[in-house]
Amino acid sequence: MPNEARPSTGEQAKQHALAQLRQAILHGEMAPAQRLVENELAEQFGVTRASIRAALIDLEAQGLVERIRNRGSRVRVVTVEEAVAITECRMALEGLCAAKAAVAASDEQLTELADLGAAMTKAVTDGEPVTYSELNQELHARIQEFSGQRTAVELLERLNAQLVRHRFQLALRPGRPQHSLNEHLAMIEAIRARDPQAAESAVRAHLASVIEALRD
Repeated sequence: MPNEARPSTGEQAKQHALAQLRQAILHGEMAPAQRLVENELAEQFGVTRASIRAALIDLEAQGLVERIRNRGSRVRVVTVEEAVAITECRMALEGLCAAKAAVAASDEQLTELADLGAAMTKAVTDGEPVTYSELNQELHARIQEFSGQRTAVELLERLNAQLVRHRFQLALRPGRPQHSLNEHLAMIEAIRARDPQAAESAVRAHLASVIEALRD
């Protein structure tokens, strides 16, 4: 947004700062434990300190920022133990979404899942882990979208935001994309077969594998 069109105060300014900060954290531009200095962020985003402070409060509620007494705010560090606990919750919610998608998805949406599976296979074959990671996240997002289970999707959005760094590190681990590819293809196959029980089981098996990898 051009500077002249960007509000510097009020709710719009807070939302602008919130969106920019959230994106920076999710894209890894701000690392875990990095200090978030209100004056610097206000200057960077062209808003007031009050807008930054309000945005940080919202990000704290989302689990992306933590406030340290007498030391200000920093990007929250998600431990392996927390990542495992979050993934256990994902297992229940994403399993539900997969089961719903197996029933609710249109034929066009099922084709889209098949195309994603083909693209993921190509990324693994070509040795492109970053592309594979992006397609992986897109697949999970599409399954959630096609489920029509909005409450589960909203809960997953918050959970997944806290896992970004762990998921990226897993994607870059040697051999991990090859290992997880078949799990994702099994998810796609079960949904395309319109078998809700098999779809839920495939998602649970995949996320159990993720938990095992996190603990390694």
